Amino acid sequence: MIVLKNHIIHEFIGLKTEIIKSTNSQIVGQTGIVMNETKNMFLLKTKFGPKQISKNHNVWKFTIDDNQVVVDGSLLGKKPYDRLEVSV
Repeated sequence: MIVLKNHIIHEFIGLKTEIIKSTNSQIVGQTGIVMNETKNMFLLKTKFGPKQISKNHNVWKFTIDDNQVVVDGSLLGKKPYDRLEVSV
């Protein structure tokens, strides 16, 4: 179960997300639903079609239930099972 305290160790597939800060100013504000996750990328379902966006160099805002969680993408640059080390 994803809760605010342990969100970093879970997959993000199915969550709504928004890029709130990025080294690429053209993608700030991009929203969508995470369709797939790899070590370095999120595949988002957006209103303009699927978009692959790097996890790193971005700050992500995820909606979990009615709560919003902001995560620096540099913390997500691993597979979910490798992220366990970050949260311990």
